[in-house]
Amino acid sequence: MARIVLGPNQYGKAEVRLVRVDRGSDRHTIADLNITTQLRGDFTACHTEGDNGHVVPTDTQKNTVYAFARDGVGAPEDFLLRLARHFTSAHAWVTGAHLSAEQYSWQRLGDHSFARAGRETRTASVEVDGESVVVTAGLKDCTVLKSTDSEFHGFPRDRYTTLPETSDRILATNVTAAWTYGRDGLDYDATYAGVRDLLLETFAAHHSLALQQTIFAMGEAVLERYDEIESVNLACPNKHHFLVDLEPFGLDNPGEVFFAADRPYGLIQATVLREHG
Repeated sequence: MARIVLGPNQYGKAEVRLVRVDRGSDRHTIADLNITTQLRGDFTACHTEGDNGHVVPTDTQKNTVYAFARDGVGAPEDFLLRLARHFTSAHAWVTGAHLSAEQYSWQRLGDHSFARAGRETRTASVEVDGESVVVTAGLKDCTVLKSTDSEFHGFPRDRYTTLPETSDRILATNVTAAWTYGRDGLDYDATYAGVRDLLLETFAAHHSLALQQTIFAMGEAVLERYDEIESVNLACPNKHHFLVDLEPFGLDNPGEVFFAADRPYGLIQATVLREHG
């Protein structure tokens, strides 16, 4: 009979809500994050025998997040790296960690007043496995739309195809992007802002023959400009806008009135990466 053994496992504290106010001057700043910690290592005895001798409590992990925030947060990638190096160095049996963060943006209304900005949510993750460190940054909930310069035609048709071909349509999507750095020690805030703006600029400027083509152009633009980025993963739902038939009301509709459908939707995903010979 085959032996029953413990497979890959990890544990930690999910969604630690952290708001850090920097009061170093009269003009305050806010860091608003949602952080998840996951530790890997020698936790077999806990699973098989209930021995908690190696289990760093998830409550301790939560408290560590808050304690480290006392010295400042900075870029979420840097904050996660600090936490990961602590967890993997403070406990010999913790050999790896996966930490992730969502950072929410606030629009300044004054020196110490803010309004929640809804442009996108910044994401970051750090993967530590022994000496290996992988830093990934990204964004989600970034909704974009272009009212022209988008086509979709030339696709195969069969008995179930009803979609008409079009040379002018609304292209709208909710961009989720994640890019992986080839090294650490970068200015993550500046790079994030630059990559975000480049993704949006490329979406706006690119004449699209398919959302897949636009996704590739966005990822390609990032890799061409940023040598420190190894790959870009993009997931973009096609937020369909269907032309409303106004003929029953005796009205024409020259591409101006649409029904925005929330589901079902096409989900387009791709990774654009460097090919190393």
